[in-house]
Amino acid sequence: MVDLTEQEHAAIGVTIRRLGALMGEIGWDTRFADLSEAEVRALIAESVEGFREAMAETAAEMPEVPF
Repeated sequence: MVDLTEQEHAAIGVTIRRLGALMGEIGWDTRFADLSEAEVRALIAESVEGFREAMAETAAEMPEVPF
């Protein structure tokens, strides 16, 4: 198990909310096995992009390293 930073935990929270919105469009009662390839790809892309964007926002808020 990887020890996640506070920023990574926060980014996961943002990602979960984005995935929730997408699952709302797909349908919460849809079993994973019943998802189309496009829906699985959309979930993966949303996960990656959501995490990336949240981490980028966190990095932009951090002070510059003095070296």
